[in-house]
Amino acid sequence: MAEKQFVADSAVLRSIYERAALLKANDERARKVILSGQIAMVYYSYRGQEIIPSVMGEVLRDDDTICTIYRGIHDMLGKGFPLNELWAELIGRTTGSCKGKGGPMHLTYPPKGIMVTTGIVGSSAPIANGLAWAAQLDGSDRVSVCTFGDGASNIGAVHEAMNLAAVWKLPTIFVCQNNLFAEHTTFEKMTAGKNIANRAEGYGIPGVRVDGNDPEAMYSAFAEAVARARAGEGPTLLECMTFRFFGHNFGDDDSYIPKEQKAAAMEADPVPALRARLIADRIATEEELAAVEAEIETRIDGAIEHALASPWPEPDDLRFDVFAQEIAA
Repeated sequence: MAEKQFVADSAVLRSIYERAALLKANDERARKVILSGQIAMVYYSYRGQEIIPSVMGEVLRDDDTICTIYRGIHDMLGKGFPLNELWAELIGRTTGSCKGKGGPMHLTYPPKGIMVTTGIVGSSAPIANGLAWAAQLDGSDRVSVCTFGDGASNIGAVHEAMNLAAVWKLPTIFVCQNNLFAEHTTFEKMTAGKNIANRAEGYGIPGVRVDGNDPEAMYSAFAEAVARARAGEGPTLLECMTFRFFGHNFGDDDSYIPKEQKAAAMEADPVPALRARLIADRIATEEELAAVEAEIETRIDGAIEHALASPWPEPDDLRFDVFAQEIAA
């Protein structure tokens, strides 16, 4: 493929912000309703990592597929997961995308190419390869994306998947969201080498380390990886540097994160930074962005109301959706 520069213009930057604003507001609301006691659920905050999936959602088509792991609600919302089906699934109601049976760690919405969320660390990679292989067999130019963290990058399945994708030139894009902590362990303590992107050299594929909180840098790197995959040139490994503002899961006091490091990351919060940039560059006005944000809050209000008003699954529902056709005992 001829070398090409992928540049995020004003319209793209605004769209990325609108997605990121939704992700930010949704995470803030989730933590708020859990603290209030209104809703009880397992929750993994992604706050601080909003730009990466907002860019992915901007570049990908609906028929492109994505596989993620349990800290993946931002990836799904960025790709277009409907709020009503999301919130109903989060709290286990029948109107959820998996009829309330999946919950936060097993979210799926195929109409938008959101194929699976898995609680098994690193398993998003081989699943994404299967979807990429299906696209290759179909003669389609669909691409398949898997997202995982820096900790999962050390799982054998991720290495096996990258090797196979390279051998078969699969249209798989491996997106490592490196937030510098694998549960409670720092990147330096558990990962050999200076970075993850360099590992791509061992598989003969491009490996790019990019500032995942910079919308322009992230757009350029991801759009190029997608273009390569669509052109039949095979996989790319992207190491997207970012930071999560809170503990591994809701309730974790994050005392293992150095206070100065956390404060610096929050001071550089990428969502308000992009907002300020749009206003400074006259891409949008304060009033326009405030209206977008108010509309997002209204949508989240409606989704939570819808979820809470939806019925719980009946006990007998456990017998369905297990086999393609139920087999009598």
